[in-house]
Amino acid sequence: MSTSGLLLSSLAPFCFLFSFATVLFLASALRGVAPRDEKYYFDGAVIRCRDGSGSFSRDRLNDGFCDCGDGTDEPGTSACPEGKFYCRNNGDLPRFLFSSFVNDRICDCCDGSDEYESGITCPNTCMKDIIAEDRKNDHGLKGADLDKSGALQNKDILDMEDLFHKLTGLRIVAVLELVIVVSVMAFCLCYRRTRTRKRRFTLKY
Repeated sequence: MSTSGLLLSSLAPFCFLFSFATVLFLASALRGVAPRDEKYYFDGAVIRCRDGSGSFSRDRLNDGFCDCGDGTDEPGTSACPEGKFYCRNNGDLPRFLFSSFVNDRICDCCDGSDEYESGITCPNTCMKDIIAEDRKNDHGLKGADLDKSGALQNKDILDMEDLFHKLTGLRIVAVLELVIVVSVMAFCLCYRRTRTRKRRFTLKY
């Protein structure tokens, strides 16, 4: 096997680990953020507090320390008393919680996303809630049917927003992986050319 091949095979695990770490970082950084607010957190390296009290760098997002009085920097933790946590509740209606409800060992989101570090396992009851509500309202009234269709439309919109969020995250990871692969290939090519020149120089003299 050539030197460049050995180099590529040795760097492959590191590239995989880097990609995996990037996905984990994006997932944890966006925890508690509503889909409509995600762009606000990725417009620049420095993010302003919504109440104008200051600013913070992206690496301080959801780090467990309150930098903004309104909790802009801690949407996914209980660090800021004024913070709000967004439950995605896929398959059900989303909702906002006060930050004090996050990791309090009580399942408040039907998808259990508010208890990610409390040590308890929350069952996903989102679909069960919808089925129970459907059975409860199964009396055939026109008004109830209209409400149900409106709720389903809202769920479709939220599912589309969630899909857009996931695709955005995958696109970022794909770009990073492409940059890594191109960099490794360029390094290998330069290394190979340098060795070839050295051999020619040695043979010549």
